[in-house]
Amino acid sequence: MLAHGMVHTYELSIPIFVSIWLVEFDVVNLGLTQLEVTAATLGLVVTAGYGLFGVGALPGGILVDRLGSRRLISLCLFGMAGSFVLLGLSPSLVVVTLALLFWGAAASVYHPAGLALISKGVEERGTGFAYHGIAGNVGIGLGPLLTAILLLFLDWTTVAIVLAVPALGAGLYATRAKFDETAAVGAGEGGSSKADAGVDSLGELLSESKRLFAGGFVVVFLVVMCSGLFYRGVLTFLPNLLEGLDAFAPVPLASLLPAAVADALGVEAGSGRTLQPERYFYSGLLMVGVLGQYAGGKLTDRLPVEYGLVGSFGGLAILAVLFLPVAGAGLVPLLAFGAVLGFFLFVIQPFYQATVAEYTPAGTRGLSYGFTYLGVFGVGALGGALAGAILTYATPAVLFTTLAGIAVLGALFGLYLARKNGSSAGSDAASN
Repeated sequence: MLAHGMVHTYELSIPIFVSIWLVEFDVVNLGLTQLEVTAATLGLVVTAGYGLFGVGALPGGILVDRLGSRRLISLCLFGMAGSFVLLGLSPSLVVVTLALLFWGAAASVYHPAGLALISKGVEERGTGFAYHGIAGNVGIGLGPLLTAILLLFLDWTTVAIVLAVPALGAGLYATRAKFDETAAVGAGEGGSSKADAGVDSLGELLSESKRLFAGGFVVVFLVVMCSGLFYRGVLTFLPNLLEGLDAFAPVPLASLLPAAVADALGVEAGSGRTLQPERYFYSGLLMVGVLGQYAGGKLTDRLPVEYGLVGSFGGLAILAVLFLPVAGAGLVPLLAFGAVLGFFLFVIQPFYQATVAEYTPAGTRGLSYGFTYLGVFGVGALGGALAGAILTYATPAVLFTTLAGIAVLGALFGLYLARKNGSSAGSDAASN
C-alpha cells in the first residue's frame, strides 16, 4: 500500500513540474547542438520516463518470480527516492531527463511485484486488492495536492527533494517488515503450470507470449493502449493548458493570508509567491478518480466488461469534444466538468483489468498483466509526446479532437469484443 501510493504520487506530480519547467528552462544543451524548450520537447522528456515505467513492467514481472516481491518493492522505493533527489539537484533539462528515466526504471517493477505479493501472500485477496487500490488512489489525489501546496512556499527543486523522503521511509520499512510472501498459496493452487514457475528463457517467453496473443488478448491489448494514450495525453499538459484560462489567473498568496501569518512565512505583498488555481483543479480532478475506481469495480460485477469499456470510452470521447467549449463557459461549469472527467478517467481501469482476466488463460495470467502495463504505461506514454507535439505545432482543439478519436477507437475495440463474446456464447449454447 505504501509503495503503491508512492508510485502514483510521483507519477502524477510530474505534470505539475512540467508547467514549471516550461518557464524554468530555455534550451536543452546537447553539447554539439541546442534545442529550444517547448511543449514538444518536454513531451519527449516526460514520455521517456513514463515509457520506461511501462516498458519495465514486463521484465519486472519476470524478475518477481526470480527475486521475490519484497526485494523488488524495496528497490523500487529506494530507486524512486533517489530519482527525486537527483531531480531536485538537476541543473539542466538533460539531468531532469536522467532523473525521470531513473524514476521510470525504479517504478516499473512495482505493479508486477505488488500484485504478485497480494495474490500469493494474502488469503483474503479481494480485501487486499481493495486496500491496495485505495492506497494508489490516495497517492493519485493527495500526491499532486501536496506538491501544489509545497510549491506555495518552496521552489520546485526543494519540493522534489522533500517528496523523496516518504519513499525513503517506506523503503526502510519494507526491508524490516516480516511476512510470508507465499502465505496464501495452497499446495494445489496453480497446478504445475509452467507460468507458475516463471519464464526461464527467451524462447519460453516468446512461446508463452505467442500463445497469449493468439486469442482475444490481442484486442484487449489494443484497448489498454487506447486507455493509456488518452490518460497520458490529457493529463501531461493539463495544468499548463489550464493556466492560460482567465478563471485560473494566479492569486497573490499575501492576499489570502492574515498579515501576521504572511509576515511569519515571509510572504509579504510583492514577494511573487502566488497560488496557482489550475494545480488544485488538477489535484481535485484526480481525487474524484477514487469514486470512479470504486464505481468501476462495482460495475464489473453487474454488467459485461465489454459494454463497460464501450460506455467508458464513449464518455471519454464526449468529454474530449466538450472540454474547450466548457472551459470557455466559466469557472463553475468547468469545475463540474472536471469532476466528470476525473470520474471517467478512472472508471475505465477496473473494466480493462477485469477484461484481461477474462481473455487470458490462467497459466499466463502474470505475463498477461505484464503486457497490460506495458500497453497502458509503456505505449500509453506516447500520449504525452503526442500532446506536446500537437500543442507546439497545432492547437488545443486539435489535441482534444485527437484524444476523442483515440477514445472512439477504444470503444470500437470494446464493441468488437462484446460481439465476439456474444457470438461465442451463442455457439456454445447451440452446441449444448
